[in-house]
Amino acid sequence: MLEAKRLQYEKSGNKVAEALRRRHFDAYYCATAEEATAKVLELIPEGAEVSWGGSVTVNELGIKDALRRRGQPLLDRDAVPPEERREIMRRAQSCDVFLMSSNAVTEDGQLFNIDGMGNRVAALCFGPRSVIVVAGMNKVVPDLAAAYSRVRHCAAPMNAQRFDIKTPCAVTGQCADCLSPETICVSMVATRGCRPAGRVKVVLVGQDLGF
Repeated sequence: MLEAKRLQYEKSGNKVAEALRRRHFDAYYCATAEEATAKVLELIPEGAEVSWGGSVTVNELGIKDALRRRGQPLLDRDAVPPEERREIMRRAQSCDVFLMSSNAVTEDGQLFNIDGMGNRVAALCFGPRSVIVVAGMNKVVPDLAAAYSRVRHCAAPMNAQRFDIKTPCAVTGQCADCLSPETICVSMVATRGCRPAGRVKVVLVGQDLGF
């Protein structure tokens, strides 16, 4: 990473973490992927049942494999046949720790997410005892308007490329504000604070991760 970018991420990341804490999130800035992974593992108690939503960021950091290696109890939707996956996703709504990323984080400490199935945003709002959100600094934007634009025009079209779905953005790579039955832009949730305080923990990473 260029030194100027590293310094910008560090200065901005610590300010965003402060803004998140003012909104009653637990928030941490980690300069590297290795530090972020260690912080997430530190935040997960031994014996806690863990599950997750779809997240390129969590995959890139290798967190799930690290949890498997240390024998963490998991509700692992990736380890069951497709017909059992939905039931695991339902059970995940009452796990001890839910892992996810955020599609965008505003400079004043708000989270913004768009979800097709709704399981990620449902868990973020209510259910699991604790939620850990891991986000690269490439997802930090000035405000909610920029968050909406980023997700619709960057994150959603990129995520559409991961799946065998029939949406305009899967074909063209650009948002068409579609009403396709398979649209991944169904639920749009802005999370402007954390209640109870500290339930949601946000780990900002000084690298570009995910979409």
